[in-house]
Amino acid sequence: MKRLLSRLLRIVLYPVSKSYARRNGTECADRRVELPNEVLLGLARDMIRKGHTVTIHVKGFSMRPFLEHQRDKVLLEAAGELKVGDAVLAEISPGHYVLHRIINKEGERLTLQGDGNICGVELCTAADVAGIVTQYIRPNRTINAADSRLCRRIRLWRKLRPIRRYLLFIYKAIAVR
Repeated sequence: MKRLLSRLLRIVLYPVSKSYARRNGTECADRRVELPNEVLLGLARDMIRKGHTVTIHVKGFSMRPFLEHQRDKVLLEAAGELKVGDAVLAEISPGHYVLHRIINKEGERLTLQGDGNICGVELCTAADVAGIVTQYIRPNRTINAADSRLCRRIRLWRKLRPIRRYLLFIYKAIAVR
């Protein structure tokens, strides 16, 4: 039933998804060289600790709908004051990095979860945070992480956690070719 509904939505929404892809630059097939995450993100962590900013391409679907796989980039800076709702790059185990949002903070202990994840969470400490997202870079525009409209959307998305599964299903039917 789920497969049938998914196909039906894709057929009905095909014109919408094609225009979405053209507008947001996901139709373009850029040639990129990918490095293993532990290498690339380890270098990014070192550069951030030296005071530099780092821009990385987003890889994976765990931050949907705010960040899209191979379309968006994020600008990372050294983490200052961490608060619930911030997107951070954190090393949750040696060599394993995630770019997820802080959903709970108890002293130095942080609970992270991707916007596109339904139930999985990661635990880390503030010392494990390599950098904090300060800008979301899309093909047509750059959005500051402190933008009031974006912050309202993030707060609403966090409140919609019980029905996130259904919203993501609809989003995937529209956004995916």
